[in-house]
Amino acid sequence: MKELYSDPATEIFLKSLGFPKVQVHHSLDHFDFSKEGRRILVIGPMGSGKTEYSARVWRDSRIALKKSDIVKQKTKTGEADRREVFFVRSMLDTRRFQDYPEDALAYRGGYERCGSRIARINDSFQLEELLEENPTVGTWIIDEASFYDERLAYVIKNASGKDGLVFIFPSLVLNFRRDIFNPTARFLLEQATDVFPLTAYCEHEDCIVDSFYTYRYYNIGGQECPALYFDPLIIIGGDDKTDDPLQPNYCTRCDDHHYLSGKEYTFLYLKPMGECAAAGDHQSLAQELWHIKNDIEGSLLYRHISTKYRENPVYLNSLKVPCIAEKALIYLFAEQNLVSEQLVVQLTNSLHLDRKYIMSTLEDNRRGINLDQYELPL
Repeated sequence: MKELYSDPATEIFLKSLGFPKVQVHHSLDHFDFSKEGRRILVIGPMGSGKTEYSARVWRDSRIALKKSDIVKQKTKTGEADRREVFFVRSMLDTRRFQDYPEDALAYRGGYERCGSRIARINDSFQLEELLEENPTVGTWIIDEASFYDERLAYVIKNASGKDGLVFIFPSLVLNFRRDIFNPTARFLLEQATDVFPLTAYCEHEDCIVDSFYTYRYYNIGGQECPALYFDPLIIIGGDDKTDDPLQPNYCTRCDDHHYLSGKEYTFLYLKPMGECAAAGDHQSLAQELWHIKNDIEGSLLYRHISTKYRENPVYLNSLKVPCIAEKALIYLFAEQNLVSEQLVVQLTNSLHLDRKYIMSTLEDNRRGINLDQYELPL
C-alpha cells in the first residue's frame, strides 16, 4: 500500500485537523481501466489473496460498465473495452472449488458469477482462440499463469501491444522449494509492466510475521511432515486440509518456519545418480531407490538428512512421507530429463513402485506415461 505520510501537504492537512504525526496509507485502490497495454503480475504465496484480487477487479468492472459514454472513450482501444473482463483458469485446476457453480470466479472467501466470461484452457494456443472469439474484451485475468507453456508470455505481450489489452496474472512465482516456479514464471516476470506483491501471515502457530513463501507438508499421524525438495513440482489441489499421506497440505511460512529438507541431497547424490543412469549405468540409482522403498535407513537420503538435521526433528519427519522413491524417479524423469520413459517403466516394475501414484503425478506434470500398457515382470 502506498504511504502518504512523507507528503508535506498531507502532513500539513492532517495537522490542521488535529492529528499527530502519523503514518497514513492508501486503502486498496479501485482498478484503473483507463490505462492500456498493461501486463500485471499479482504475486504472493498461497492464501495471500491473489484470486481475491481478481474478484475485486471483476466487481470494479461491473460498476465501471454503468458509466457514461464519456468514460467508455477512456477505456476503449479499437473494439476492446477494458471494462469488459474475462477470467481464465487452467484445465489442470478442475479439482479445486468443486462445490462452486461452473461459472464461478472462486476464491477462498467466496466467489463471483462470471456467466459466459469465464473459461478453462490447456495452453497458449487456446488462449489465442479465446482472444479471437472475444474481440470486445479488454481485460483478461489468467489465473495461475505459471501452469501454462512459456509461449503464453509472448502471446500476451503481442496482444497487449497491438490491441491495448490488459492482462492480469494472479500467479505463484516461487514454488514450495522457494525457486522460480518454472520458465513461464520467469518470462512473465520479464514481460510484466506492473507487479503487485501480496503477503500473508506466517501460518506457524508461534509466528505472526509476514510470509512470502508457499510451504508444502504432509499430515501423517497428526505430525507435520515437510515435503522433500524433489517432491513433484505440481500436485493439483491443496485448498482443503487433508490427512491423506499422498496429498499435500499448503500454507504460508516465513524464513524461519519454511522447512525444506533434501535440497543438498538432490544435487549431491540424486541428480548425479540420474546422470549416470542417462549415460547407461543405472545401478546406483536402482540401489538407492530400493533402499528408500524397502530399507530407508540404508539409503544415502536417510544418512544425509539424519546427519544434517539431527537437532530439528521436523526435518526428519519428511522421511515418513510415502512414495519417496516414486517421487525421486518422477523428479529425474519429469523435471531433469535424465531418466528415459523406458527406464521409468523398468524401475517401476523391478522395484514394485506405486504405478497408480506415478501415472497420476506425471499426468499432473504434463509428462504422462501409461504404465498399464507394459507387462509386469514374471
